[in-house]
Amino acid sequence: MGAALSGFRPFLVLAVVVAALAAASGAGAGSSVTPLDRAVLAQLNTFRAAHGLHTLRLSRPLDAAAAQHSHEMVARGYFAHNSADGTSFSTRIARYYRPAGARYYSTGENLLWASPSISPAAALRMWIASPPHRRNLLDPHWRQIGVSAVHVTSAPGVYGNRPVTVMTTDFGVRR
Repeated sequence: MGAALSGFRPFLVLAVVVAALAAASGAGAGSSVTPLDRAVLAQLNTFRAAHGLHTLRLSRPLDAAAAQHSHEMVARGYFAHNSADGTSFSTRIARYYRPAGARYYSTGENLLWASPSISPAAALRMWIASPPHRRNLLDPHWRQIGVSAVHVTSAPGVYGNRPVTVMTTDFGVRR
């Protein structure tokens, strides 16, 4: 997106990891879904439906993974798919969203940081404008999602102690 928001440019990151795994089942802890999270999911599902794709169901394990990552990024002042300790994004998500004995398992992630007043429609527009993010949004394999937007009044590190919203969307499928 070309326009700066609150004096800084929003940033986007995308990662997709695909793995065929057979592993034991496990449940992750859920997290609370905020009105912004719900609105982002509604916008995303409207976009997918307009492209002939099924809507995504909120997954408590994916939601917990997304929430943990958004909170960690704002608390530790970094913006990346890997965790602050270097743990890969796929390993982080698998701690919450386990393969559950599935023959096919895949996860993906979109990240965003912007001014605290980012709207669900603006977040979706930013992802749509980025070809790799758009591909992730329109991936027909995804069945579930976790969404976590975290607002803080002052975030350290890459956020320059400014107010910011950091958003993580974690996509998944298990068959």
